[in-house]
Amino acid sequence: MIRTMEQVLVDLATDDPAGLLLIDRRLEINLEITRRTLEAARGGIDFLWMGEDLGTQISPLMSMDLFRRHIRPRHQRVVDLAKQFGIPTLIHTCGSSSWAYEDFIEMGITGVDTLQPEAANMSPEYLKKTFGGRLFFHGCISTAGPVAYGTPEEVTEYCRHTLEVMMPGGGYCFAPTHCLQDNSPTENVIAMYEAAHTIGRYD
Repeated sequence: MIRTMEQVLVDLATDDPAGLLLIDRRLEINLEITRRTLEAARGGIDFLWMGEDLGTQISPLMSMDLFRRHIRPRHQRVVDLAKQFGIPTLIHTCGSSSWAYEDFIEMGITGVDTLQPEAANMSPEYLKKTFGGRLFFHGCISTAGPVAYGTPEEVTEYCRHTLEVMMPGGGYCFAPTHCLQDNSPTENVIAMYEAAHTIGRYD
């Protein structure tokens, strides 16, 4: 918001020292705030959630080299802080982001959030087959699909399919991909949650 998204991406691609200094200064401040918060909570926080959008709907937002050069080392510090307090890390990644999940696993990230199934390599089948048992999943119920534009019956079937793919073996938290949008009919939202209660299970 200070340098604009475009300029930040240019900063990362060109190793701009001023841009990287700003990133690191903000990181230091956020890490210290998080550390103090975890200390004050005295075990009352269950997990650390971090956000990073790494993909468009069809492709990565940056190269793997750039991710590993600039993003991963800084994210690792957040993950390591969570480990110091004995809590897992969940990361929010919009768009086509599964290209980074093997690195997430190596870093010690426990779960991934949002999971837009319409994006490239983000279908429930692909995620479960490729990363099931190594990451837990939170999301996969698209806010741009049947919940917004379908009928309650279509929502139920959509949710049923997602649950049947994701439930076996555990590791799935039923949730919309993002905040439910105001174009989602109330009856569809109700159908979504009813599907979770009747088709899903609690372990």
